[in-house]
Amino acid sequence: MTKTSFNVLSAEDVRALIEKRDETEVAVIDIRPTGTFGDAHLLWANSVPLSTLELEILDRVPRLSVPMVLCAGDKSDEPKLQRAAKVLAAMGYQNVSLFIGGVAAWGDAGFEVFSGVNVPSKAFGEFVEHTYDTPRVPPEKLKEMIDAGEDLVVLDSRPMSEYHAMNIPLGVDVPGAELVLRVHDLAPDPATTVVVNCAGRTRSIIGCQSLRNAGIPNKVIALENGTMGWHLAGFDLEYGNNRRYGDLSIDGLSVAMKRAADVRERFGVKSIDADMLAAWQADTSRTTYVMDVRDPAEFAAAHVPGARPAPGGQLVQATDRYVGTLGARIVCVDDNGVRATMTASWLVQIGWDAVILEPGAIPMTETGGYASKTAPVPDVSRINATQLAARMIQTHVVDVGDSLSHRKAHIPGSRFAIRANMPDNLSDLPNDRPLALTSSDGTLAAFAAADLIAAGTEREVLALEGGTEAWKAAGLPLKDGFEGNLDPSVDVWYRPYDMDDAQEGAMKQYLSWEVNLVAQIERDGTTNFRTFN
Repeated sequence: MTKTSFNVLSAEDVRALIEKRDETEVAVIDIRPTGTFGDAHLLWANSVPLSTLELEILDRVPRLSVPMVLCAGDKSDEPKLQRAAKVLAAMGYQNVSLFIGGVAAWGDAGFEVFSGVNVPSKAFGEFVEHTYDTPRVPPEKLKEMIDAGEDLVVLDSRPMSEYHAMNIPLGVDVPGAELVLRVHDLAPDPATTVVVNCAGRTRSIIGCQSLRNAGIPNKVIALENGTMGWHLAGFDLEYGNNRRYGDLSIDGLSVAMKRAADVRERFGVKSIDADMLAAWQADTSRTTYVMDVRDPAEFAAAHVPGARPAPGGQLVQATDRYVGTLGARIVCVDDNGVRATMTASWLVQIGWDAVILEPGAIPMTETGGYASKTAPVPDVSRINATQLAARMIQTHVVDVGDSLSHRKAHIPGSRFAIRANMPDNLSDLPNDRPLALTSSDGTLAAFAAADLIAAGTEREVLALEGGTEAWKAAGLPLKDGFEGNLDPSVDVWYRPYDMDDAQEGAMKQYLSWEVNLVAQIERDGTTNFRTFN
């Protein structure tokens, strides 16, 4: 396929497509590593790196005929854009265009350039606080309230994995979509103050405002700046906790369902039945995402066929991690309508065409976790963990998984590398030994091995069967940190808590960045956030 096979767009062309997303769907895909993407990007660009394109794109952009725009940093990225376009064409995507000038051309055209990740959702959180004057409490005041023994509960709106890493004292894990469903059982006395927190700002604001929107009688406040603000104020966090909401009572469910009904009426959240969903899914001119917004364990126990797990709080907080097609429909699914309603109500306010599936409209007959849709995994030569352990001295081991996981635990002697930079980043490795590639489960390693074989590499290339997880399962040693990286660790957007050092400075910078998003989205002018009385 030649370079001229793909349509080339200008910055003005791309902006026009974004502005018309409610009329015609479009997917704007930035193929750079996510860390690099986080330094500067278009507001509505979706980060799907070239390195993981075959593993992520089918879930993110499921309709193969959707207009898709590929972008990156500047004109120097054109070879990788061409490479990505060819991969997508081979996967069946039919309408791929290239924005070769990328972020540089976007800025030169006078359009707003954003930093960070999940920016539309983060900006929306700041918009909500600014619009509705969402009440908040500084960490110093909350500490006084706790020390004084005031009647309060602290509800942590993050997933358990984040809560387990660190939490505010007294905090109970209640992820965002669960708040309205669970709050009656956690704070049945209207005199109890409800404090909602997250790591920073967005989920605290959205969680607090969710309870206010649902009309609970309690005083509800967001912890200003979340666990970061608590830490910066000099207060201790707790680590390793597993406290979470308990079983849902009959009264709790009844109250929550009444409150959800009020939210549906206030925010115009519509519901659809099984026939309508089937018609939407059969419509090849429009994308429909079916998202199960419950806890992942509930999804695994039973779910609607074809649904994807997307816990509601996370779907609102990072919509671009789940939905890559602008202008698409989103159908929120749960078992009783409460979590689906609260999630859809926020998506509607962000500007999405979001509805709920009538509870029970389709039996939840599928079980087990979700298997991401991917391109077929290449058939390459493999080596198992025991064999590799015996050949380590005679083998170059390269880890093409993400750098954050590599830093936490990697095969001793393995070197981190970014798949999209191969084979150039392997130039320092002599050709005198075979090359064994690994990744978390070995899948990405197989794709990388196929790349090198197709590029005509002279060395033997193997993929570790089962990847680093298989190495660990075999009881073989692991090591933390980095040793001899072949690429800088720009593949991941490192949160302040992920930093090795200068965490407090990174926290302050991050919180300031979030607050300033309100002014930046006003300058950008492409959001369609909605307000309701």
